Amino acid sequence: MRLSQLAATVFAASLAATAAASAQAQSTIVGFGSTQAQQQRALEARAASLASPSEAKSLSRELSKEPHMAGTPAQARTRDIFASELKKYGIAPEIRTYSIYMPHPTSVHLYRVSPDPTELSLPEGPIAEDTTSFSYPQILTFNGYGAAGDVTGEVVYVNYGLIQDYKTLDSLGVSVKGKIAIARYGRSYRGIKAREAEKHGASALIIYSDPADDGFTTGDIYPEGPMRPWTGVQRGSVYNGNGDPTTPDYPSVPGAKRVPLDQTDLPRIPVIPVSYKNAAELLKDVCGTDIPRGWQGGLPFRYHVGPGPVRAHLVVTTDAATTPYKNIWDVLGTIRGSEYPDQLVIIGGHRDAWGPGTADNISGTVSVLEAARTISDLMKQGYRPKRTIIFASWDAEEWGLMGSTEFVEQDSARLSKDGAAYINFDEVATGPSLGASGSPSLRPFFRDVTKVVASPAGGSVYDAWRKSDRITSDTAQPAIGDPGGGSDFAGFYNHLGIPIADWGFGGPMGVYHSAFDSYHWMSKFGDPGYKYHATMGVLGAVALMRLADADILPYDYVEYARAMHGLTGTVAKNLAAKHWNNVSLTALNQSISTMETAAQAFNTARDAALARGISAEASKQTNVLLMQVERAFVRPEGLPITKREWFHNVIYAADNDNGYSNIGLPSVNEAILAGNEAASVREIADLASRFQKAAGILDSAARSLRAP
Repeated sequence: MRLSQLAATVFAASLAATAAASAQAQSTIVGFGSTQAQQQRALEARAASLASPSEAKSLSRELSKEPHMAGTPAQARTRDIFASELKKYGIAPEIRTYSIYMPHPTSVHLYRVSPDPTELSLPEGPIAEDTTSFSYPQILTFNGYGAAGDVTGEVVYVNYGLIQDYKTLDSLGVSVKGKIAIARYGRSYRGIKAREAEKHGASALIIYSDPADDGFTTGDIYPEGPMRPWTGVQRGSVYNGNGDPTTPDYPSVPGAKRVPLDQTDLPRIPVIPVSYKNAAELLKDVCGTDIPRGWQGGLPFRYHVGPGPVRAHLVVTTDAATTPYKNIWDVLGTIRGSEYPDQLVIIGGHRDAWGPGTADNISGTVSVLEAARTISDLMKQGYRPKRTIIFASWDAEEWGLMGSTEFVEQDSARLSKDGAAYINFDEVATGPSLGASGSPSLRPFFRDVTKVVASPAGGSVYDAWRKSDRITSDTAQPAIGDPGGGSDFAGFYNHLGIPIADWGFGGPMGVYHSAFDSYHWMSKFGDPGYKYHATMGVLGAVALMRLADADILPYDYVEYARAMHGLTGTVAKNLAAKHWNNVSLTALNQSISTMETAAQAFNTARDAALARGISAEASKQTNVLLMQVERAFVRPEGLPITKREWFHNVIYAADNDNGYSNIGLPSVNEAILAGNEAASVREIADLASRFQKAAGILDSAARSLRAP
């Protein structure tokens, strides 16, 4: 046996031993009767024994051997690999093709016109020890959906390009109108930066990763360390929507009606990313207004706002006039449930990338496949999931959550009725520290799963998580964040109201969206032994099996309601600044308390029913009701204040002025922040009625369990 095989065997054995030890310590599993819980614990120990870092490593190497941007032949190759792996596991793959409006660049050029005219070299360049960086052509340094154009103008430094940064520029008497704005990455989604630059009249936008945020001031740079080198570039989309911009709210299938481009919210100005090496060539000679406090970056000179005397010339050409539509491919593998085949448990991650994408998101793709392989191997031993499990590989996430959104829009009726949960794997193995976010209803479930899976660092994943979060109190729990934006869970949660969980392991990572997000970087810095990839596969398999096999779906609406009480605190603070006399939160707070009481009563009824035994019919009826609790917070009109009709869920949404972060109770908070008192009253009343409805569903679910 080779040393690598021995290490993999020892690792799998340690996972299985931890699962077995946890099985002895854990007397119950939420949603399972005692006999079923005992069987489930044995199943989880077997799943842990199947972990294979070597298999994960091999898959990672093959899937990230070359850059594979959406809409390219290289991406079709990853489609075929994922489908082939499913076939190998005995799972029939389904490939869905969507035609997306997605112009690719054909050339990108940037010149410093004055002083000292020169063309800047935009490619990231090779790194000798990273063969992927020169074995295949790099993807051009561009921002997806930035407009084509030929622009010359004075350079103005706009800090992070945030809304408040432009307010600061206004106070300084500096305008970007007709100028080329240059902003550093960070603190908001790049699409918001593009929107604000265009709104303020800039003729083009350049975005760069400043070393103060993502480079040598934060750690050793690649290849000596994991951080972004001088020539590293962060590509990415600047589209602020979800799904094909020409088919809003419906799938891009043959015959779909296309919205005219002038009716979309795509950027109208060129937007390109550059390295901090090239940013220095533009910024070092910018003079004019001195920078405000906090605007100094990490480059070795004093920053100034400008404008001028530096002038730049930017030229971007695309194939928008010739081949603007590209095929993308979702790959789905389905294991049909034995008892409740209509109820769906889904795990997914995107496969497209801006380079080799070993971290983002071949790590998630490999981990989804590892979960599929594990469950397939257990099925060969006689296991059958009760609910249907779907393994999904999404395409074109990087362009605006395209593949997952089109799937959700195409299957919205089925998913709204029968979607039990969605688990998202995106950039999941770049270090040892666990991070998680998701629906409050699934947070206790996820914590429980981490307690039965071994960590490569020793002990359980939960133990390592607590240590990483520096938790010493016996009663405190590791933090789980709220659903934000920017990944494939959005369609399931924001559009349809399906509970979601999103987790992964992270660490220092400065090659995001660059040509250096490679197998070499991953093997040297991210996950050298591929043990965290394997651990993610086990976590995924255990979570899927618990969700698929629970007699009663393991949602926790007590924790959900308590999280909602926390969100109303923010609403109260926003209201306090308005001094409105006709707006009250009393009814809203009371309705959340009503839901919490109903959830407590349901949990009591559930545990009693599971202890005495529950019929298949009662289980099915109860679960049908439970899947509709969070659908009570979904409405077709979405969020009217910010004109975001696609965001149907009124509990969380991506912040309209940030993109990555979230805003809780957005229908209410957006009305308050807009200064619309009448809309605030209306939205609070609507939200209160939805909590009452959710409480009523929980009451009905409890009654179904109490019935003889």
